[in-house]
Amino acid sequence: MQKYVEQCRKCEMIHIVPMQFVWPKEDLVRADKELDMPLVDLEGFIRGDEEATQQASKLIRTACLNHGFFQVINHGIDLRLITTAYDHMDALFKLPIDKKLRASRTPGTMWGYSNAHADRFSSKLPWKETFSFPFLDNSLEHVVTNYFKSTLGQNFEATGGVYQKYCEAMKDLCLKIMELLAISLGVDRLYYRNFFEGGCSIMRCNYYPCCEEPSLVLGTGPHCDSTSLTLLHQDQVGGLEVFADNKWQTVPPHSEAFVINIGDTFTALSNGKY
Repeated sequence: MQKYVEQCRKCEMIHIVPMQFVWPKEDLVRADKELDMPLVDLEGFIRGDEEATQQASKLIRTACLNHGFFQVINHGIDLRLITTAYDHMDALFKLPIDKKLRASRTPGTMWGYSNAHADRFSSKLPWKETFSFPFLDNSLEHVVTNYFKSTLGQNFEATGGVYQKYCEAMKDLCLKIMELLAISLGVDRLYYRNFFEGGCSIMRCNYYPCCEEPSLVLGTGPHCDSTSLTLLHQDQVGGLEVFADNKWQTVPPHSEAFVINIGDTFTALSNGKY
């Protein structure tokens, strides 16, 4: 008697991504349109050209009245410093996990290493690692350099020195943008610059590892920035999206530009205009 064996075929999906990192479908909307945002050239403003300054402030005003995002070029930041900052960032996130955990963010603070913010959330975790540290412009103390040495050790003094310079450059750029924001709002051009002169800033390095199932995760989920101003440099991978006009829109990377966005605090400082 001849025997027949029935072969059973099954389509089996094995999730490589842990369920804590899987986001609901309604959050995983693919943006297919580029955000209409100006590329503001700061060269004329920096050299004191009043006509160029007015043109830059008008572009910024239009963007801030609409969605609060614009990009700046010819900003005066040495591109070699940006490249060096990325090199040190890569080395930082390639460290063994036990060394990174030496700088773990403690509950209730904003500084240190965080892996997917798992200390704050139990679901919809972001697919990323971050390293955050404070910057206070104090000529008597290299705050960033000292932070790296105290949290990661003496071997990271050079990394701390790079980010000390980077933060100082970002503070200088931030004050320039604050001046342009004041001009665009029609208040004294030094009003916001003087207000933020002695302010404290947060520097955050974001690392988004490769993912086997990228359609299930988000590097950083939907959020608003609660601070005054964010200065962001993107690498060339891309992924930044802005929710404007009731849809998500992309912000393609520009290697020589910084993305600037208005935070909730500055919205309050502008009486809700921006």
